[in-house]
Amino acid sequence: MKRVTRDEIAARVAQDIPEGAVVNLGIGLPTRVANYLPTDKDIFLQSENGVLGMGPAPAPGEEDYDLINAGKQPVTLLKGGSYFHHADSFAMMRGGHLDICVLGAFQVSRFGDLANWSTGEPGAIPAVGGAMDLAAGARDVFVMMDLQTKEGVSKLVEQCTYPLTGLKCVSRIYTDVAVFQIEPGGVVRVVDDMSGAGQEELRRMTGIDLVF
Repeated sequence: MKRVTRDEIAARVAQDIPEGAVVNLGIGLPTRVANYLPTDKDIFLQSENGVLGMGPAPAPGEEDYDLINAGKQPVTLLKGGSYFHHADSFAMMRGGHLDICVLGAFQVSRFGDLANWSTGEPGAIPAVGGAMDLAAGARDVFVMMDLQTKEGVSKLVEQCTYPLTGLKCVSRIYTDVAVFQIEPGGVVRVVDDMSGAGQEELRRMTGIDLVF
């Protein structure tokens, strides 16, 4: 089985973002989605540090470190883009003005519960940021993550064991193996077996009775 790359995951997420959507890309892996959005669609990227209308990453040598995303990475600004106060950005997030947010995760439960700010381990550095606001405020929450840990343990689980960020908030999970849709009642549907793993292997990897 050949797992897909992180850039391939980002490109797959970009395919599912509709015309006219206002989207927040979380710190880390989700920021790559900006590089794969189709140029023939109007999609508005928001960053919690107060930017709306972000474009892809700048070309090498053209970085402007006065223009960054929430992860302190240099970004570009599309025509019509704007800057605003941090508080206004959180008002957008909390007020239900985001169509989609894309976040990383340590675990997602079959019911859509999200754990992405701490593993709960002694000495672990908590990093909740605006994730709780995004999970509660966005209409759809997409998660990007590896399907398994380095030890081979599934991150798609029956019940989260890490501290929760939000309850029943995740709608879709994009991994290095497949794309999963979270449906009512804890149903997990495989919508794209990108690696060609097959039904039995995906069930074995997750330990969940998946629907295809």
